[in-house]
Amino acid sequence: MSRFTRRKFLHSSAALLGATIAGFSFDIEKKQPLLSFSTLGCPDWSFQQIADFAAKHTYKGIELRGIQRELDLTKCLAFRTAQNRLATISLMNEKGLGFVGLGSSATLHFADGAERKKNIDEARRFIDLAQQINCPYVRVFPNNFPKDQDKNETIDLIAKGLLELGNHARGSGVTVLMETHGDLVKTDDLERIIRSAEHAHTGLVWDIANMWSVTQEPPVQVYQKLKKHIRHTHIKDGKLADGKLQYTLLGQGEVPVAEAIGALVKGGYKGYYSFEWEKLWHPEIAEPAIALADYPISIQQYFK
Repeated sequence: MSRFTRRKFLHSSAALLGATIAGFSFDIEKKQPLLSFSTLGCPDWSFQQIADFAAKHTYKGIELRGIQRELDLTKCLAFRTAQNRLATISLMNEKGLGFVGLGSSATLHFADGAERKKNIDEARRFIDLAQQINCPYVRVFPNNFPKDQDKNETIDLIAKGLLELGNHARGSGVTVLMETHGDLVKTDDLERIIRSAEHAHTGLVWDIANMWSVTQEPPVQVYQKLKKHIRHTHIKDGKLADGKLQYTLLGQGEVPVAEAIGALVKGGYKGYYSFEWEKLWHPEIAEPAIALADYPISIQQYFK
């Protein structure tokens, strides 16, 4: 009888220990940030290279901003036909990856009819593609506000365009995100636009460095005002030189990344921390194999 009781005790203890370890591992896994990178950082890689690298370096998502220098994703081989899209989705599933955003070139500040239609149409194509490949977000933006156009008119045009695209995305599972970019980096301007374009399918990409390098607004203050609308983030670092951001590897610059991530974590942000290494626009910066491999390691310092 005692032998049976001892065996039962050992079995129960082992089971309890296993459950405790499993629970501990699950808690650690839950706390791991969701990491992705933008393909802006690897402009010459094939889609296979992109997926292989992401899986090898513990990324969970890929943010698409062109493939092999083709920025119109609807023209890329990986998405050109229904068969190609299915093969691409299969590869992503095999690698344990998900698409986290499609970066369009659509800008919404144009008043001109033809130019405006061209940009709205591009965004619509991207929304349709995002739906087909189970991608939750499409990025749009303004760049520099037109100098010959009243700022209030520009802001209204952006808001109307964003709302129009939100309506196009209705029922698709896709949300259209305005990036904090170019001249649209002041919190008050962003608040005004997103309130005017408030919709179940609209939101913001918070590019921390883009905002801070221009406005110097404290990230905690920015987050408090925009929290409700932030669905995705762009993370990068750099040092200011003559008013321009010179990119560095994460943790080696002046951007208050720690403050921003601290605000996001404390605020319950559940989305991706997406590394935007702008190699396509700045060929002089470090190669993607270096920068994209460094990011998943360097970002851990902000989650300890």
